[in-house]
Amino acid sequence: MRADAIPHDVAVRSGNVVLHGILGLPHAATGVILFAHGSGSGRLSPRNTYVAHVLQDAGLGTLLIDLLTREEELVDARTGHLRFDIDFLAGRLLDATRWLVAAPETAGLAVGYFGASTGAAAALQAAAMGETETFAIVSRGGRPDLAMPHLADVRAPKLLIVGGDDVPVIPLNRAAYEALRGEKELVIVPGATHLFEEPGALERVASLATDWFVRFLPTRT
Repeated sequence: MRADAIPHDVAVRSGNVVLHGILGLPHAATGVILFAHGSGSGRLSPRNTYVAHVLQDAGLGTLLIDLLTREEELVDARTGHLRFDIDFLAGRLLDATRWLVAAPETAGLAVGYFGASTGAAAALQAAAMGETETFAIVSRGGRPDLAMPHLADVRAPKLLIVGGDDVPVIPLNRAAYEALRGEKELVIVPGATHLFEEPGALERVASLATDWFVRFLPTRT
């Protein structure tokens, strides 16, 4: 992590609740990446924190945010219903995007989405629905198929990254890939499972994501 990108806590209002996030913003950042976490995960995810640090080293800001409140997480831990409510999660993500666009620290920066698991579906749906342009999207071990009705409307360049040993998720990503339009790519990382815990697997994800965002996010005007 770059020394000038020391993360700090932020609070984002969404309806009648406050979402907690961690913003890391390098000096003269060229864009900002909003993380949409997956099932049972949040802003303290060690995997997404690692990816965020790599993105910061490349000059990109990052916002890791909990799309559920603490109370909602406790309920979801019992029922599992909110983590698969893509409409609900996409709405929260859109509120976080509006916050980024309006906040003095990040206003004027191009926004990208990094989604994991069900968060990838929320990112794609939010990009299709949002009034604020999203310039690039990366899915890590995602479930883009859960946003299938919206995929054809996603204009931003899309990169789907799947582990080669994540057998149930590969065909779901292939089906979503076929439904996507415009600039898109599907990368299968050999030997990696769903969480990319194998040696070198997460480093590969971070490298692919960084290259994608640097390629497609315009610099500040």
